[in-house]
Amino acid sequence: MFDILRQSLRTGIVTTAFPESPAAASPGARCHLEIDFHAWRDARPAAAACPTGAIAWADNAGVRTVEVDLGKCVFCGLCAEAEPAIRLTNHCATAVAAREQLKSTARYRLVADRQAELISASPAAGMADVGGQLKASVERIFGRSLHIRQVDAGSCNGCEMEIGALNSPVYDAERFGMHFVASPRHADMLLVTGPVTRNMELALRKTYDAMPGPRLVVAVGACGCSGGIFGRNYATLGGVDSVIPVDVYIPGCPPSPQALLNGIMLAVGKLRPDGHQ
Repeated sequence: MFDILRQSLRTGIVTTAFPESPAAASPGARCHLEIDFHAWRDARPAAAACPTGAIAWADNAGVRTVEVDLGKCVFCGLCAEAEPAIRLTNHCATAVAAREQLKSTARYRLVADRQAELISASPAAGMADVGGQLKASVERIFGRSLHIRQVDAGSCNGCEMEIGALNSPVYDAERFGMHFVASPRHADMLLVTGPVTRNMELALRKTYDAMPGPRLVVAVGACGCSGGIFGRNYATLGGVDSVIPVDVYIPGCPPSPQALLNGIMLAVGKLRPDGHQ
């Protein structure tokens, strides 16, 4: 036992200061796409390389419209390999309150099938770094605690690994009053991962119905946001919002623990102090 205590004293505090200070994400982490719309000259190679259809384009009357949907993006980096105007960053504050906010749209004038001039661009919205707002929001709204029920609706368990990290000594979610519970009857929030499989549809609906109000739902990862690589098919229904209402979307494959904290804070901020949305 004394050996363990000595080792603990040598190790010191390992808990990250996030979100009180900016996230110390790995420089190689893939959390967000940054696009230089002015320098982008041809969307077709990136769209062809994308395995989930997150990049789409259409030409009409000499104008090309390009859409980039981060809700479908798995951050594989193939588009960045095909297009110098796209790069992956480790910015993890990407949660949004509406599905449409994950979409970027740009319009170009065409010359010989190439994008010659940017007419307009509407980048995807991104949440700002949250600072110390998470703990204050939880205390104000839920009386110093936030009870979370996590539901795997059909994921590969990548998102579950990141959610599990929230309870590790590094992120220590309980310091914010966040607790994971076994029963939806005790939960304020559902964290739902994976595309919703047809076999899990009824279970997800029953879990949502069993929660007391007010209730919050957070769709985690590309699969939770849109169906991800699976989309909608004979076995899956697509994103979480195809089955139950969603308050916040956290893109990523999987999203980092910092991104999860950002999304949870955004969801909590949607409730007023009287507990209503």
